[in-house]
Amino acid sequence: MDKDVSAGSTITTLGLLALGLTLLAFGLGHTEVIDGVTAADAVGLATYVGGVALFVAGLFAFRDRDVSTGTAFAGLGALWFTWGATAADWGVTAGTAVSDNAAGLFLLLFALVALSLTLGAAGGGVLAQATYGLFCVALVLLAVSRFGDSEAIGQVGGWFAVVAGAVAWYAATAFLAHWPTAVPRRAAGRRMTVTG
Repeated sequence: MDKDVSAGSTITTLGLLALGLTLLAFGLGHTEVIDGVTAADAVGLATYVGGVALFVAGLFAFRDRDVSTGTAFAGLGALWFTWGATAADWGVTAGTAVSDNAAGLFLLLFALVALSLTLGAAGGGVLAQATYGLFCVALVLLAVSRFGDSEAIGQVGGWFAVVAGAVAWYAATAFLAHWPTAVPRRAAGRRMTVTG
């Protein structure tokens, strides 16, 4: 297996850890699989770890001229900070100030950001692309659950966020632990031999 990890820098690793932890907390809160834990319990983590820390990691990536990572982390940091700072407005905590349709629209708009990051990460490694792609699906499902008032669809969206968080966490940990991140490619034919 290839030991080359696409999470190549300390900034990227820190950002992936922040993103992974935030996605895990956010997703588990939406699944309601842990008794008494809801998405509202992820607000503090989302605001400071997912919002502030991820945004700062994005700024450092820009400083290092890593435009792709900088865009991803700064954009996602803005998403998490906005979600965490206005959680009450979106109906995550007590006191909803906006309609379910407005909250669904917010989630859908950020799903478009996640889609752009997924497409932009095509050359940056399968783990980054998987993280953003799974997060995009999670946001679409959560938006649909808000539009249609379906808790079940929201729970499925939560599970997609959990898997996205696990992939981001693995990518960061793989860099630190020198684990493989690429699957070796097989030869074109089954019985092909190479002589040399």
